[in-house]
Amino acid sequence: MSVTWYECKVKYRKTHETGEQKVTTDTYLLDAVSYTEAEARITEEMKAYTSEDFRIMNIKVANFSEVHPFENSDRWFKSKVSLVAMDEESGKEKKTNMYLLVQANNVKEAFENSTLAMADTMGDYSIPAITESPILDVFPYFTGEEEQLEKFNVLETAEPVEQEN
Repeated sequence: MSVTWYECKVKYRKTHETGEQKVTTDTYLLDAVSYTEAEARITEEMKAYTSEDFRIMNIKVANFSEVHPFENSDRWFKSKVSLVAMDEESGKEKKTNMYLLVQANNVKEAFENSTLAMADTMGDYSIPAITESPILDVFPYFTGEEEQLEKFNVLETAEPVEQEN
């Protein structure tokens, strides 16, 4: 099942490091099944960020195929990835674009993380563009079953034990 990502712009009063409060509009990304669920989820997430009133300014479907968080990174970058395939009939190369959201500290690291995210790709691809995204944070949907899946993944990644005869 593919995930639909929603970009949500929220306007609220934010306290900065200097202690002064300013009204700011920040962009967040979350996955949901509908605009209604996206609105409900961003409302819940924002309650943790601010006790002040906030206003949801915009919700739109984001065109990200995949989202890849990386540890020790603080910014999000949008990577345009062009998948290259040969058209059997005409014999020409055909490019299909997809967009990844990768977490990194700078553009160079975003390129490296995009390449890492594409490591299992069988076909040829290129990364023609990487831009810093205005997205401040990503809220993936968790059902609570993830802990159960992690237990299975631990077993799958364990080294097989060789039996002695």
